[in-house]
Amino acid sequence: MSQPAPDVRQEVSQLRAELDDANYRYYVLDEPTLSDADYDRKFQRLKTLEDENPALVTPDSPTQRVGAAPADGFPEVAHAIPMLSLDNAFSREDIHAFAERVAERLEKEADDIEFSCEPKLDGAAVSLVYEQGVLVSGATRGDGRTGEGITSNLRTLGSVPLKLMGENVPELLEVRGEVIMRHAGFEALNERAREEGSKVFANPRNAAAGSLRQLDPRITAKRPLEFHAYQAARLEPDLGDTTHSALMARLTTLGFRTSAELTTMKGPKAVADYCEQLGEKRDQLGYDIDGVVIKVNDLRHQRELGFVARAPRWAVAFKFPAQEEVTTLNEVEFQVGRTGAITPVARLEPVTVAGVTVANATLHNADEITRLGVMIGDTVAIRRAGDVIPQVVRVDTDKRPVDARPITFPDHCPVCGSQIERLDDEAVARCSGGLYCAAQRKEALKHFASRKALDIDGLGEKLIEQLVDLDWVKTPADLFHLTVEQLQSLPRMGEKSSRNLVNALDNAKSTTLARFIYALGIREVGEATASNLANHFGTLQALQDADQAGLEAVNDVGPVVAAHLYTFFRQPHNLETLQALIDAGITWQEAEVTQGPTPLDGQTWVLTGTLESMTRDEGKARLQALGAKVSGSVSKKTACLVAGEAAGSKLTKAEQMGVDVIDEATFIDRLAEWEQR
Repeated sequence: MSQPAPDVRQEVSQLRAELDDANYRYYVLDEPTLSDADYDRKFQRLKTLEDENPALVTPDSPTQRVGAAPADGFPEVAHAIPMLSLDNAFSREDIHAFAERVAERLEKEADDIEFSCEPKLDGAAVSLVYEQGVLVSGATRGDGRTGEGITSNLRTLGSVPLKLMGENVPELLEVRGEVIMRHAGFEALNERAREEGSKVFANPRNAAAGSLRQLDPRITAKRPLEFHAYQAARLEPDLGDTTHSALMARLTTLGFRTSAELTTMKGPKAVADYCEQLGEKRDQLGYDIDGVVIKVNDLRHQRELGFVARAPRWAVAFKFPAQEEVTTLNEVEFQVGRTGAITPVARLEPVTVAGVTVANATLHNADEITRLGVMIGDTVAIRRAGDVIPQVVRVDTDKRPVDARPITFPDHCPVCGSQIERLDDEAVARCSGGLYCAAQRKEALKHFASRKALDIDGLGEKLIEQLVDLDWVKTPADLFHLTVEQLQSLPRMGEKSSRNLVNALDNAKSTTLARFIYALGIREVGEATASNLANHFGTLQALQDADQAGLEAVNDVGPVVAAHLYTFFRQPHNLETLQALIDAGITWQEAEVTQGPTPLDGQTWVLTGTLESMTRDEGKARLQALGAKVSGSVSKKTACLVAGEAAGSKLTKAEQMGVDVIDEATFIDRLAEWEQR
């Protein structure tokens, strides 16, 4: 193959630079400099030169946005850093509470903390990875840890730079953001669909997500999609930006579109005012947003604050009030959940709420029905809570028909006929059938087999429902006695899939204590709490034997969760289930539990300032292992305060109250002494 002449190389390079600049000004800055005719002429010239000189074609050329051939499917892509969800705020009070939590951990005043705020775009979250300035991969959020590789589709978006701009380009950059479709583009897309007799999308979010998951990138290329960056998840080397807002400005110079509404301010009052102001002009933006993302602006503070199980501590999503529509409540049915909770579900005359057709809505419980004063046949207002879960929020009693009927809670479970019980201090009514209730068995088994529990590959919802309906599985332990011959007799279960499931069940027998505790489905015991329980007690027997005071000594376990745990481990049928699982071969590595009192039993400690030899979380874990409670505030009950570098108000308060204060060196020496006992 002959090498292109130098003048051809130069012309190709010049055309690419001009087209990249035109794309940046059009898609990112909204300041087009080339007419459509000039752009098309330069584009066609570049394409002609590349067709004549294939050696010059590179993945970052503007001509490569047109879309490749259809794919057979999307590969799985593991995110190097999980794409976590955000905790929600729904009021000014929630914003103030978030700011106070942040301030306490940073040992600052809430009014002195700077926050960045920007619209929470309602689209499809994606991640883009660049190496040496060139786009190498793009993926959907998926479940937060694993997404779908849609690089070919993302290449077709004009707002996704194929090559980073400027001279100070990082070696590695992972940018996260939202792909959206503006209202005008959405309406035009649906109008074309109506004319062609093809699928009409319910809302811009669905249109964006559906467009990104087209197996033929040429279809994606025709859709009016935009990528808006909101985070740099990885950046190597660090370019010196110390705030989120500065980092977003940096992304703009590299070729990304960021939110024009992004601003920074100090204190929760200013943040709450911004949220209200943005909510007032929500309908004028030309694209869908469902709230405001509030972040601690200082990146150093973000790192110090860290994460909880599913979300960062340094950010929260303020959710706007959901849109409402009016419809008729035709009937009420009662569903039984995994814990036996009886939930009344309103069957509605279908209505579109926030772009989604709603035919069912939750009424939560008997108290909520009484509060609403709702009856069957009423005209009701429906809202999608957090723009997701439909619920009945208001009744128009003026429109009540003469044949309206009261909603009567059943006395017996609609699934198994067991008596329904309601404790005096609980709003929720529950079926007393436990694992004998088929509805509870199904939901309990789904939870037991889920990824974060026993992670039984191949045991899906439909198969669980079949196994329960056939009465083959009454408790989780029965799963481990299923045979290949049994499973083969089920529809769509051949020998290979049956054997794979039996092998998956066998593999699931080897687990961890934390996963096992979580898999039991104890009320309000999530993944993080299960991990804390396992780390604290070390053995299942120790956990079973603990009284409520002992349970409340565990980090993040309060009186309510402790009561649920204490009750669970004193029910004969639960103990029978645990023994059956152990007899079926479930095992995990148990830690040795130190006999006798630990050195810091009953003491409350406080850590403040920066520790050089360990993080505060590591110090907290070591104190808890020695029996101490670790608090975030100083009080009369505080036994000792460890003062690291730049200790602030907590140190002052401890000294005023006469609390014992030690420095890091003394703390290290004492830990070593106690841990050797």
